[in-house]
Amino acid sequence: MRRLIAYTLALAMTFSAAPLFAAARGAQAQAASLSGTATSSAGQTIANATVQLRNVTTGALSGTTTSSATGTFSFAGLQAGTYSVEVVSATGQIIGTSAAVSVAAGATVTGVTVAASAAAAGAAGGAAAAGAAAAGGGAAAGVSTALIVTGVAAAAGVVGVVAVATSGSPSR
Repeated sequence: MRRLIAYTLALAMTFSAAPLFAAARGAQAQAASLSGTATSSAGQTIANATVQLRNVTTGALSGTTTSSATGTFSFAGLQAGTYSVEVVSATGQIIGTSAAVSVAAGATVTGVTVAASAAAAGAAGGAAAAGAAAAGGGAAAGVSTALIVTGVAAAAGVVGVVAVATSGSPSR
């Protein structure tokens, strides 16, 4: 008799907990989105620029898009994590990056702003930003990927970052 009661109780507990486990799995699978605006350091929007989304934890690119005519961009279908948004020039150089942005499962993150150096923003395709650079608004031509990843990693609290530089010389 005890065995029958224990078996029935175990079976009842299993079926009553099943919806809880299904809900937890559903929450993990919910995709998030992130959107914002690419601007120059002078505050003008950067149209038609390449915008990348980088996972801060892994350093891997999670997506690439092009900003609209008004400088807006968006990324959908994201997993939960910490990301940074990068604006890339026509030559492939990262010219601006956002602060680290935490994205929760199923969240919609809006208002992310990426400010690029005004001189480099002209190369990214923004006519307004190019005008600001011509008026003396730009200082740096760009920032290296290693510097950006290191800065974002430090802001996110990542303890170690490995940067490797290779030389074209076979003797090194």
